[in-house]
Amino acid sequence: MSFQAYLDNIEAKTGKTPNEFIELAKAKGYDQPDVKAGVIVDWLKQDFGLGRGHAMALVYVIKNGPEIGDKHVGTTGTHRDEANVLKLDGKDSQSG
Repeated sequence: MSFQAYLDNIEAKTGKTPNEFIELAKAKGYDQPDVKAGVIVDWLKQDFGLGRGHAMALVYVIKNGPEIGDKHVGTTGTHRDEANVLKLDGKDSQSG
């Protein structure tokens, strides 16, 4: 599953876009460098019912923003992504 597909599935499950999660995390101070991933994962599990894999995808964008490495961009494997910049505004805002 691509990184973008993980984020799209999170939105389908919770009704929240990645950008909405980023804003919620910022309000809690979870975007700070000293906040450990486990704290964020626990919050996402408790408040939104997310599993570890989906929670870790959100941890990444909360801590690092939308850019990902090129490793899977343009490949044909299971984890392929179309671009190295994730779309965080939600599935409905994605074009092409």
